Amino acid sequence: MSKAASVSKYEIMKLSKGNKEVHLEGKTVAFDYYESIRSPNVTATMMVVDTGGSVSYSKDYDKQERIGSIYNALPLTGREQLKFRISSTLGELNFSQKPLFVNAAASPDQNSQRESIALSLFSEGAKLNSESDVLRKYQGNIGDSVRTLINQFLTSKSDRVRINEIQKTANAYNFVGNSRSVFEVICSLGAKSYAEEDSAGFFFFETQDGFNFKSIDSLVSQKPVARYYKSEVLRENMDNPANDFKILSSTIKKNQNVLNALSAGTFYTKNIFFNPKTFEEIEIEYKFNEGRLIKSLGKSAEAPDVNAHTKTHYSMLDIGTLEPTVKGKDNNNPNEYQAQAAMRYNILFSQLIDIQVPCNPNLRAGDTIMCDFEIVTQSEKEQGSSDPVQSGKYLIVDLCHHYEPTRSITSLTLARDSYGLYTNRNKS
Repeated sequence: MSKAASVSKYEIMKLSKGNKEVHLEGKTVAFDYYESIRSPNVTATMMVVDTGGSVSYSKDYDKQERIGSIYNALPLTGREQLKFRISSTLGELNFSQKPLFVNAAASPDQNSQRESIALSLFSEGAKLNSESDVLRKYQGNIGDSVRTLINQFLTSKSDRVRINEIQKTANAYNFVGNSRSVFEVICSLGAKSYAEEDSAGFFFFETQDGFNFKSIDSLVSQKPVARYYKSEVLRENMDNPANDFKILSSTIKKNQNVLNALSAGTFYTKNIFFNPKTFEEIEIEYKFNEGRLIKSLGKSAEAPDVNAHTKTHYSMLDIGTLEPTVKGKDNNNPNEYQAQAAMRYNILFSQLIDIQVPCNPNLRAGDTIMCDFEIVTQSEKEQGSSDPVQSGKYLIVDLCHHYEPTRSITSLTLARDSYGLYTNRNKS
């Protein structure tokens, strides 16, 4: 067993409500922390075992102020703060300065001597999002608008909400909030954004470092932050650091679905745009095999032979909607991003693999890692044991750090848009 997969230490695990604080370092029996490029906020769940004697009831509930359990004496009603720092061999998960908030609490197992408490938690950004109401008009570069929205709605007086990386887009867009939440507004902007020609599609997500608004192409072109290998045996000795980067298990979750991809218009679409100023219709065909995938995680993605469009997109050009006079130029012409974004999102998730590795808190959703999977062959392996098709660079889509009394592991859902060890443009 690797050192990184051994038990981690709860340096800080403190639950607070008003002027009451409860230390849960010795009471926490399981803790799971989640990030995803498909989620604008981080979450966590935990299981606590309480034998009583943790906190005193307030006078509002008990005139004698007796000592009771966390669930009833605190009591747990939601929005309590949890500050924590968990250290393991490869690093630490540190939310001691920006706590998570209790979303819900349940006591599934209770008797006179002990009780189990299940808590679900969310970040302060999610709390502020639930209180947001975007009304006004925004204009200019979409990346600048995203930064403005975060500063306006997702920054509290405590200054615990942080921005990690907000990427500028190549296009501008004028829009109004229409009383939507800030998460809804920013997530909708992602599909309307592009970084450069044939580089459409952005993700808005939160990691332990803060909020991110990044293009798909910028994510897939990052250098890998770690290299993992799949093998049936450990390296030479138990103390070998390489064992901390062994893939403990892997499952192919998805490997192409041609019919679904055709239905989604991934490879060939017709796009019809109506101009309300001139009453003209413009038809443009968009074909994947014309070299539309500029950057990829592996070698160029393979597309089936498609002889006709499999999906039609209809759009009305936004000309003068938010201006006092009807202008001749379209407001963020969908021809620049619509079909390209649909293709890019679908291709990115065409391959999904679930893996478990020894706990590594240094990993983030949106990072890339290298994975070496063993080749299945009856031939000799002098030329290398890695499978040249399945091995290569992968994007971390979903991430979970799992801590329990006997082990600590990280579960990852990895995505890939192509095959092979190396990309056509940049070898890693």
